[in-house]
Amino acid sequence: MNYSRYFAWLSTLVLATFFFFYSIPLAILFGALFLVGLTDVIQNRHSILRNYPLIGHLRFLLEYIRPEIRQYFLEDDEEKIPFSRNQRAMVYSRSKKVNDKRGFGSTKLMYGQDGEWLGHSNAPLHPDPVTFRIQVGGPSCLQPYSLSIFNISAMSFGALSSNAIRALNKGAKLGGFAHDTGEGSISPYHREFGGDIIWEIGSGYFGCRNDDGTFSEEKFAAQVVDPQIKMVEIKLSQGAKPGHGGVLPGPKVTAEIALTRGVPIGQDCVSPAKHSAFSSPIELMQFIARLRKLSGGKPIGFKLCIGQPWEFFGIAKAMLETGISPDFIVVDGSEGGTGAAPVEFTDHVGMPLREGLRLVHNTLVGIGKRKEIAIGASGKIISAYDIIRALALGADWCNSARGFMFALGCIQSRSCHTDKCPTGVATQDPLRQKALVVPDKAERVHAFHKNTITSLSELIGAAGLMHPKEITADYLMCRDASGSAIPFSSKLPTVSAGALLQRVDGQSHLPQEYELYWKRALTNKFGLASAD
Repeated sequence: MNYSRYFAWLSTLVLATFFFFYSIPLAILFGALFLVGLTDVIQNRHSILRNYPLIGHLRFLLEYIRPEIRQYFLEDDEEKIPFSRNQRAMVYSRSKKVNDKRGFGSTKLMYGQDGEWLGHSNAPLHPDPVTFRIQVGGPSCLQPYSLSIFNISAMSFGALSSNAIRALNKGAKLGGFAHDTGEGSISPYHREFGGDIIWEIGSGYFGCRNDDGTFSEEKFAAQVVDPQIKMVEIKLSQGAKPGHGGVLPGPKVTAEIALTRGVPIGQDCVSPAKHSAFSSPIELMQFIARLRKLSGGKPIGFKLCIGQPWEFFGIAKAMLETGISPDFIVVDGSEGGTGAAPVEFTDHVGMPLREGLRLVHNTLVGIGKRKEIAIGASGKIISAYDIIRALALGADWCNSARGFMFALGCIQSRSCHTDKCPTGVATQDPLRQKALVVPDKAERVHAFHKNTITSLSELIGAAGLMHPKEITADYLMCRDASGSAIPFSSKLPTVSAGALLQRVDGQSHLPQEYELYWKRALTNKFGLASAD
């Protein structure tokens, strides 16, 4: 039998014995290592440690630091897992107000199948980035809001640290853009600096819930009157884990989190997979009208990652049947991030942003509602070109979560779910949070937004336009499967204005899949109608 695998472990016993006569500290060190190896041999949980006592720990050490080794030494500058080194470097540079320019040409494969570019004009203009705002609020809205083209996406207090929330909101205040609270409700840290807030309400109704977890009109009305709250967003689903609820274990429900969410201290905080305030597209529209009335006419909308397309078509039908419409819809892509999610949900559930965004845009065009309902987009959007692509697909504005996390100092360690964030961004550990200095990071949040909008204005101007709202898919080019350059618009499904209202079976002139979705859409429940 070969016992060479025990050599390193047994050597520590020999060395401990030897140094016992010459150096007690070294003897103690090697004696301790011998005991570690002895423990490895005795334990029955890890086969590697039983067969390779002591040195087997190297395997676990290397596995632990593998993400850092890959990121710093092996990863290509354009390898997007989930954001490339070049993308992160761009955010770091813009947030720190240092040179974000690049010399010696592009590192992208211009002739690759994912090649994309903006067509520039021979008569470029110089638009004013200060004007890059849109008005959100439909015909029933009494308090429309002038929203920046680029805003902070939904990230809850609890997922992020208190210092991260404070820095984000102060940055939003400095730059005049909006900060989405995430479904964890509005904490004191959101209010500290007075930045504009989009209050996201999820299925747990945190901040406006009764003791049994149902929606509370009284608590909602009491909170929504705050002038800092500019819009209210009902979260139907989230891109990174659509169709999945969550539980914040009781031990993690601190006094601060309990106060913010309106739940008991130390008890499990449950966010169900679905809402209890409505169970159908019709009831969703009625809930929107209810919140709009309770809020005094503030913009009310919802966020979703598109799942089964006919369910969104059911929502569109419900708008027509009830005469009630949201003021805005935020489309979240399945490539979006989260603090923690089951692997299968992150990788295989939900529609990516580009397809989902186009479907929502086309559906609203088809029912004649596009002009009165604004569309936001979120899902791996951090650069000015990302914004342009989303606008070309049908968005009116964009949100970014991880982009602003990079501005806070996030290094993409992907340890958000462990509470051991090395930069103090995604942790509730008081000592780790101290690494994030609020005044400094708030300035970086502000600078990232400002410099991204400035870059957007330069791109828009290069295309001969004066405002992002003028961008359409016709201004972009891309490559098809054969590598040929084609207009971006030629690969997108298109629906003419009112086409879903004017359709006649067999003569609708709609994309085939849209015809199928419309037939199967229900308004009395979320689900699928019979194919007959």
